[in-house]
Amino acid sequence: MRNLPALFIVIILLVWSGYGIGIDWSLFHDLGNSVRFVSEHWFPPDFSNSGAAWKAMIDTLQMAMFSTLAALIIAFPLSFLAARNWSPGLWLYNGSRTVFNFIRSIPEIVLALIFIPTLGLGPLPAVMALIIHNIGVFGKMISEMIEAMDDGPLEAVKAVGGSRLHVAIYGIMPQMLPLIFSQYFYRLEVAIRTCLVLGIVGAGGLGQMLYNDFKQFMYQKVTFEVLLIMVLVTAVDYTGAFIRKRVK
Repeated sequence: MRNLPALFIVIILLVWSGYGIGIDWSLFHDLGNSVRFVSEHWFPPDFSNSGAAWKAMIDTLQMAMFSTLAALIIAFPLSFLAARNWSPGLWLYNGSRTVFNFIRSIPEIVLALIFIPTLGLGPLPAVMALIIHNIGVFGKMISEMIEAMDDGPLEAVKAVGGSRLHVAIYGIMPQMLPLIFSQYFYRLEVAIRTCLVLGIVGAGGLGQMLYNDFKQFMYQKVTFEVLLIMVLVTAVDYTGAFIRKRVK
């Protein structure tokens, strides 16, 4: 019974937002048109360009992996400044949170367009855009992990004379590592999908192939490229689960 007000609020918000975007359920009465379109134009997959598609998939993975790893390395030490229970001063806390919020609020495609005049077309503008955006995302997530840490291990390290560095290494890190790995692999999946969108602005990889094939109505090639995306995301998911199991 205590959850009824919250459930009522959720329903109200759902109805309000659906009304705002003008959802018309009558448009969904005949989904057969979409089914026929896919069955007639998207199958069977076209494997004629499979070599280039596999290379583009590797390029997409490299772009996503480099950008997320670089962002994590940069954001990790800065996130301690954005944790209320760890930041040396209120001005550092508010300043770092503001920076994280600002860079996280800029869409990656906008950042990529900003870098194109300097770096030209290709993967680099997309990689820089992903790094900057993910610094804001990782900074927020890790700082909130630090704030939510169990105080017991921290106090135990302090009790034996440990410095703030010792508390961070022996009190915080063991609690954070499984969570960081979990969030990292999720962000890697997001970065892979973002790379596909950034292909519209010439970032290369599978995203650019998808965009070019869509423009030329080569839907059977698109089907094969979508299958490669599914393979890539699934591989990242299982790799993340494998590593998380051994870090716990």
